[in-house]
Amino acid sequence: MAEKWWYCLTHKTVEPNDGCPNKNRLGPYPDEATAGRALELVRERNEQWDAEDREWETGSSG
Repeated sequence: MAEKWWYCLTHKTVEPNDGCPNKNRLGPYPDEATAGRALELVRERNEQWDAEDREWETGSSG
């Protein structure tokens, strides 16, 4: 089975599957490098969702 990787919000580090409790982590991610980008990915996803919300609220598509 492929190892899963997590980003620990408590320690601000990437962890393998055996680490802090999941309630304190983001993931799982497919590899260590992607887990290391967890906060960036969250920020990008939130920006996209915010833009989609604005479009929904205004009825525009751009």
